[in-house]
Amino acid sequence: MINVASFNLPFSAQAATPSPAIQSQASDGINITDDSTLDGVFRIRVRRTPNAVAYLQHDPDSKTWHEFTWQDTAQEVSRWKAALKTLNFRPGERVALMLGNCREWVIFDQAAIGLGLVTVPLYTSDRADNIDWVLKDAGCRALLIGGQEHWDALQTIRPTLDNLDAIISLSPLTSGSDNLQAADTWLPKDATESNDGITHPGDLATLVYTSGTTGRPKGVMLSHRNILFDVNAGLQSVVVHSSDRMLSFLPLSHMLERSIGYYLPIIAGSSVAFARSIPQLADDLLTVKPSILISVPRIFERVHGRIHEALASAPALRQKLFAKAVDLGWQAFLYRQGRAPWSPGLMIQPALDHLVGSKIRAKLGGNMRFAISGGAPLPAEISRTFIALGVNILQGYGLTETSPVISVNRSEDNEPTSVGPALPGIEIKRGKNDELLTRSPSVMLGFWKQSEATHAMIDADGWLHTGDQVTIGPRGHITITGRLKEILVLSTGEKVPPADVEQALTGCPLLEQVMVVGDGRSFLTALVVLKPDALTQIARTLNLPEADADALMQNPDICRHVLEQLQPCLHNFPGYARLASVALLGEAMSVENGLLTPTLKLKRSVILNRYQSKVDALYAGH
Repeated sequence: MINVASFNLPFSAQAATPSPAIQSQASDGINITDDSTLDGVFRIRVRRTPNAVAYLQHDPDSKTWHEFTWQDTAQEVSRWKAALKTLNFRPGERVALMLGNCREWVIFDQAAIGLGLVTVPLYTSDRADNIDWVLKDAGCRALLIGGQEHWDALQTIRPTLDNLDAIISLSPLTSGSDNLQAADTWLPKDATESNDGITHPGDLATLVYTSGTTGRPKGVMLSHRNILFDVNAGLQSVVVHSSDRMLSFLPLSHMLERSIGYYLPIIAGSSVAFARSIPQLADDLLTVKPSILISVPRIFERVHGRIHEALASAPALRQKLFAKAVDLGWQAFLYRQGRAPWSPGLMIQPALDHLVGSKIRAKLGGNMRFAISGGAPLPAEISRTFIALGVNILQGYGLTETSPVISVNRSEDNEPTSVGPALPGIEIKRGKNDELLTRSPSVMLGFWKQSEATHAMIDADGWLHTGDQVTIGPRGHITITGRLKEILVLSTGEKVPPADVEQALTGCPLLEQVMVVGDGRSFLTALVVLKPDALTQIARTLNLPEADADALMQNPDICRHVLEQLQPCLHNFPGYARLASVALLGEAMSVENGLLTPTLKLKRSVILNRYQSKVDALYAGH
């Protein structure tokens, strides 16, 4: 996670000199037409601003940041295209990449789609068996990996890897196979710029695998037109200048980062710096000084938590200054938005902002014009605090199946408790049970090889059923109020169907009942009811001294043992669907005690309310 240790309470130090603001400049954006393709807009960008900085990347050997122009990047794309051509793949065939965020991710993607190939992104932290499923399901012909760490992590699926036409590693490996090559030796030293132009807007550009209801992910088919329509609609909603700089740290395997943090800057002409890692994010923010940040709520939650930890031990005067700065900062925000009148207290707000807010912004680089938060709901208190301190957070909403953005708040009309109005050209309406339905050219082509799942999500009139219940305000702002199907949305943005996880866990012989918890949290936990006599059997196995049942249920050794026995049941689920800890309950959940419905379904909200203290203890310190 983010290294929050460096986010000490900022205003305890001497006032920092404000960083110069990013100056607004006339947009150098590319006009998206019906004929546009993802590789086509990249070639236009290279022709239009060849010598402008496109990417910044840290070199671990020299320990310095290097700048690369659009022309530099285009030359590398040509080398990769030349190498990929030697594999004689046909347009439409799939190639996978398993890389952290880096310039080579972009280069490989551009080279592949420029040849009409379909890229399949893999999460570097995913389980090997899950990657095995994706490679087989997509029928991938080649795989790009980062290096030894990724190769070692995939050794349990060697039969699948050995069947690939090629595996390319960015860095040399100490061991390998016949189809494994290092990029340095595989790539030609030079290549003529290749503008093949063989792609079409409706062509499949990527397969993005997202969590499925059976524990196995489904491949979302997105075309060039899907993605470009969504990105272009986003640029009509939130202004991005060629002078803007983004810091890329959310996985490019996720469509939020890929569409907004990679394809959008190509169209806008802005630059992107690739963060070294999440633990180094705080330092990278200070160095790169981004003007735009794409994030999930977890980052803001951790910074917010660290600030309040420092406040708890701060002098009373400092605590009062912080509280007053937030209060007046929020009033100033509402006044600027036209939702509150001016008040005399706003006269001292700039001074408080200099003492408090400017220090928070300095920790985020000092140049941030706005931040987009998506993937999961941002808690209202956290959103209010940051906005009051001058960090312009715009919450948005979308799905991988919609390329991905459906809505976003605008700076001039920001309702932080909502996910904003729909993007231009995106239709929305409320369906049965207040479900949000959406229709636009950004809606996916369908699920790969799963026509029934496609028809279940997209009706005959083209409306995609999101599964989220909403209200829609008079100015079009969407507020998420619930879900038709129980889905836990982690603060990292990952979505987990709890019923499927719970069904898998019932395979553990120790288990009587279980409820998975984690909505809005960064990881999953579970409330567990053990079978009769299981508790005493575990105590004997662990050679624990005799104790009553309540004491045994609180014993951390027993909880760890139960957790270890449960984990193998989640073998087929992605890594983020594994449990981090469990709490043992002393009574079964039943209709009689009000925890089950008459049809024996879990009353999740009632159970959470009854055992809130146990749930809080599971997440204490996180």
